[in-house]
Amino acid sequence: MREPRGRHLAATRPMRRHHVWRWVLLVIFVLLLAIVCIGGYFGKTMYDQAKEVKTHEQNAVTMLSGFSGTNDLNSLDQVSQQLPAIQSETQQAKEISHGKLWNMAAKAPYIGNDIKTFQGMTSSVDGIVRDSVPQFLNVVTQLKSAKLSDGNGQINLQPIIQAQNGMKTANVAMQTQVGNFHQLPAQRAKLSVIRTTYKSSDDKLSNLAKKVDDLAKTFQILPDFLGANQTHNYAVMSMTTSEARSAGGLIGSVGLMTTSNGKISIGQFRPNADYLPYGSARVTSSESAMFHSWGPLPMSFDIRDLAVFPDTSRTAEAMQSIWSRTSWGKKQPIDGVVTMDPVFLQALIKLNGNVKLANGQVLTGDNTAEFLLNTIYKTYSPAQQDLVFGEVATQSVNSMFSGLNLNKMAQLGGLLGEMAKGRHFSIYSFDQNLEQNYMTSGYTAQTPNSEENPQVGVYVTEQNSSKMDWYVKRTSKITRTSTNSTGARTYHVNYTMTNTVTNQELSAVPRYISGENYYIVPSGSGTEKTLIYAPAGGSISNVSVSGKSESPKKMTLDGKNVYAAIATVMPGASVTFSFDVTTSPKTVNDLSVDQTPMGWEDPGVTRANY
Repeated sequence: MREPRGRHLAATRPMRRHHVWRWVLLVIFVLLLAIVCIGGYFGKTMYDQAKEVKTHEQNAVTMLSGFSGTNDLNSLDQVSQQLPAIQSETQQAKEISHGKLWNMAAKAPYIGNDIKTFQGMTSSVDGIVRDSVPQFLNVVTQLKSAKLSDGNGQINLQPIIQAQNGMKTANVAMQTQVGNFHQLPAQRAKLSVIRTTYKSSDDKLSNLAKKVDDLAKTFQILPDFLGANQTHNYAVMSMTTSEARSAGGLIGSVGLMTTSNGKISIGQFRPNADYLPYGSARVTSSESAMFHSWGPLPMSFDIRDLAVFPDTSRTAEAMQSIWSRTSWGKKQPIDGVVTMDPVFLQALIKLNGNVKLANGQVLTGDNTAEFLLNTIYKTYSPAQQDLVFGEVATQSVNSMFSGLNLNKMAQLGGLLGEMAKGRHFSIYSFDQNLEQNYMTSGYTAQTPNSEENPQVGVYVTEQNSSKMDWYVKRTSKITRTSTNSTGARTYHVNYTMTNTVTNQELSAVPRYISGENYYIVPSGSGTEKTLIYAPAGGSISNVSVSGKSESPKKMTLDGKNVYAAIATVMPGASVTFSFDVTTSPKTVNDLSVDQTPMGWEDPGVTRANY
C-alpha cells in the first residue's frame, strides 16, 4: 500500500537539508584554505619585495652619503658618476612598491596606511635623486672651475653671484622634498620593515639636506657680507663665555672689520677699558629691571655687558650707541656687528691652520678655546689677555677667506652654520635688506621665534664676577609626552647646570677666576641669573627647581614673558629646572633648546621617547 505523498516528502526533506549543509561547509572550507594559501603567498611575496625595496633604498642613500657625510665637495665627483646607478636603484624601489599587490594592499584595512607610507617613501627618494640632486650638482660643476681667490686675500665674487639663483632653486627643491620625506608617518608604522627602511634613509637624507642648505646660505650672504655692492664696517665683539652673558659672554675687546668688493681688512682691537669712558648703552625699562635692579651683580650696560641681551639685534643697537660717542667711532660709523667667542676662533683655526702668537706660543684647532677661556686667566694680566685675543682674532679672521675655493667655501658654510646655531658667532646689519638675509640664514641669534621649529630659550648671566662658567656644564633632557588633535605637542624638560670645579682646582686659581665679589656670592660658585623662554606660539607650565636656587618667577623682557631665577651652583653641585612645554599647533619638528653658549660645541639635547 502506497504511503501518502506528503508523508514521504516530510520524511526525506531533513536528509536533503543535511546534504546541502555538508556541501556548504565544504565550500567554505575550500575557500578558507584558498584564502590562507593565497594570503600566505601574498604576504610572503610582499615581505620579500619589501626587503628588496629596503636594499635598493639603502644602496641609493649610501652612494649619496659620499657627500652628506662630509663638507668635502670633491666627493661630489663620485656622486655625479654614480648618479645613473643611484637613480636606477630608487626607480626599482618605486616600481616594486607601486606594483599591483602593493596598490591592492594600500586599500586594505589595518595595514593600508602603512603601505601608502612605504610608497610615499620610495616616491620621495626617487624625486630627490631626479630633481634636487641633479640641480645641485649642476651648479657645483659650473663653479668648480671658477677662480674664487687671487691668493692675496681678494675674493672674486662674480661667479658666486651668478650661481646664487641656481643654488637657491636647488636648495628650495631639496629642503621641500626632504621635508616631505620627514613628514611621512613611518615611525608610527605597524610593520617593522617600514620603520627600519625609513630610519636608514632619514639620517642620511637629513645630512645631505643640511650640507646643501649650509652651502646655499653661504652663497646667499657671502657677496653682500664681503661688500659686493658697497663697503661695510662691522664692530667685531670678542666674548668670553667663561663669564656668561645671555647672548654669549663679557665683551673683552672690540675691533673693526671692513669688507669691500671681496676683501676683508681687520683694524685694531681695543680693550674694553678704552670704551668705558664713553658710558653705557641706552636700554629699555624692562631691560633695566631684569639686569640692573635685580641680583647681586647689577649690569652697568657699558661695553662689557652688551651681550646680556638674548637678541643680537639689541646687542648691535647698544654697541652702536656707544661706538658713535668714541673719537674713532665718530670718524668711522659701523654698519653692523659680529660677535664671536673662542670656540668660533678655534673652529676657524682648525679650518685654516695654526696661529702663532708673538711670544711663540702656538694655538691649534684643539687647544684655542681652553687657552682663551681658562689658561690665559692664570698666566696673563687683564691687559695682556685683551691683546692676545685681538691677535688671535685678527689672524683667524684674516685667513678665513684666504685661498678660497669651492671646497673651502662648503667647509666654511658648514662651520658658520654650526657656530651660529650654537651662538658662538652671530651677525647683525643695520641695513634691513641685508639683515633679512642674515636672519633667514640663521646667522642672527634671537629668542625663540619659529612656530614650525619650536625652541625653548634658556639664557644665563653670571652674577659672580668671575670666570667660573668655564666649569659650569649645562645639559638638557627633553621627553615628548603627547601630541594633541590640533598638532600641538607637549614635552617635559629637565635643564641642569653642574659646577665641575674640584676643591683642589679651586684652591689653585686666582680670585680673578673664582670670584672677586666673594663677599656677596660664594667664591667658586656659578651664580646664574637664568631666563627661560617659551617657544613661539607655545607655553611653559609647572616650572620647578631642585638645588640651591630661587623659585622661578614670571617677568617680562622687551615684551616677552619669561621665567627667571638666580641659581647658585656650588662646586660639585647641580641645579635643575624642570618644566612642561606646549608647542604651537603649527609645529613641524621636535622641540630643541637655544641657550647661552659654553666653552665648547654643544653636543645637543638628550631625548627620551614617550
